[in-house]
Amino acid sequence: MRKLTPFIPSRRFPPVEESDEDGLLAMGGDLSPGSLLDAYTHGIFPWPIDERSPMLWWSPDPRGVIELEHAHFSRRLLRTCRSGKFHVTFDADFSQVIHKCATVHGSTWITRRMIDGYLRLHQTGQAHSVEVWHDDQLTGGVYGVAVRGLFAAESMFHTMTDASKVALVFLINHLRQQGFRLLDIQMVTSHTKQFGAVEISRCEYLNRLDKALTHNCQFQ
Repeated sequence: MRKLTPFIPSRRFPPVEESDEDGLLAMGGDLSPGSLLDAYTHGIFPWPIDERSPMLWWSPDPRGVIELEHAHFSRRLLRTCRSGKFHVTFDADFSQVIHKCATVHGSTWITRRMIDGYLRLHQTGQAHSVEVWHDDQLTGGVYGVAVRGLFAAESMFHTMTDASKVALVFLINHLRQQGFRLLDIQMVTSHTKQFGAVEISRCEYLNRLDKALTHNCQFQ
């Protein structure tokens, strides 16, 4: 395995072209708001192994995105969204969403350091959540990072059938309404394929990112 480039917070990340075949770019550094925003604006995101290991930074090729203008929802899911079964909010309980993303589905990469870092980013107004409630209980949600015309979705959870899908429907529609240009999901999964998620090359992703960052969008 090649030697990884150390990331020092006072310096810039190495060029993403230095990523290995799995997309691993650098190790070390912190999760301060400045480091996280520097990463996202250069097509990079953190994904640690565990709590004790140095932070790892990634820029995979290909990259997963959901095309905002082409995203599609099943009729059954849209009926669920309209049924009144769930109540949806934005940024009503970011802390609970990220904690549930970290724990509901078993052990995850969302370590204590990650939670603390994104809570600080939320306090700056650039990390956001969508909450799905049923009878005043949080049953699903998604959180991510908004930087100008980019929204980088980080994780989602559900404790009731369709709750995370409902969160994604409301997120996509909200991003459309607010004029966002790029919805990054890092990797395509069977869950996101249902919404039209596709893989694009890192080069194309970076081109789209540059264009998205020219748009001054507000999440709320």
